[in-house]
Amino acid sequence: MSEENKTENQEEVVAAATESSSDTIKLNSIFAFKKGMSQVYGEDGQVIPVTVLEYKPWVVSQIKRNDTDGYEAVQIAAMPKKAKNSRKSEVGHLKGAGFENGARFVKEVRGDLPEGVQVGQKVLIDSLQKGDKVKLKGKTKGHGFSGVMKRYGHGGGPATHGSGFHRRPGSIGNRTDPGRVMPGRKLPGQYGNKVKSVPHVQVVEVLAEENVLLVKGSVPGARNSIVQLIKE
Repeated sequence: MSEENKTENQEEVVAAATESSSDTIKLNSIFAFKKGMSQVYGEDGQVIPVTVLEYKPWVVSQIKRNDTDGYEAVQIAAMPKKAKNSRKSEVGHLKGAGFENGARFVKEVRGDLPEGVQVGQKVLIDSLQKGDKVKLKGKTKGHGFSGVMKRYGHGGGPATHGSGFHRRPGSIGNRTDPGRVMPGRKLPGQYGNKVKSVPHVQVVEVLAEENVLLVKGSVPGARNSIVQLIKE
């Protein structure tokens, strides 16, 4: 092969690599879906409990800037909808990102904009690497309106002999002074279904070929719920 042919081939390889890199982007925060728990063995042979997170392909759908939106953020979308379930407004909004219809999930990653970010770029699962520390954010399981025994673990009263107490919260007030229920009293109410953050979680493994992330320990939320991973 002549020197000219070698030079042309090298230029083609560099151009292809540049083109492919321009179609993708790495972010400091990604979203994945909780699938369940498992365990793996570390390098020292110790068992590590992990949560399996499935990564779906996300695409940059909008870039928000200070001059137009008042803050900086990258909007990303995933999992196309069917045409019958899509509104015209979201079809038009996501058309530039390569979606024929709407998307089931549209999220934002706030913060400084990455260099060279463009609408239509694919977000890489390699945004996180093995050994990274992340903060997890997920919505806990909802248990509806619950009593104090389920919600806070109160012991309750006697279960027999006609006590009439059983699972009730008991006395919640005071005497004539101050004559009111003090703030912070544990009472029945909505249990769960709240966003919970867990900091300093280790990324045990990133399986890019299988679109799977393994993080150490448990993750808030039900199976198939969406979880945000923010790089610390």
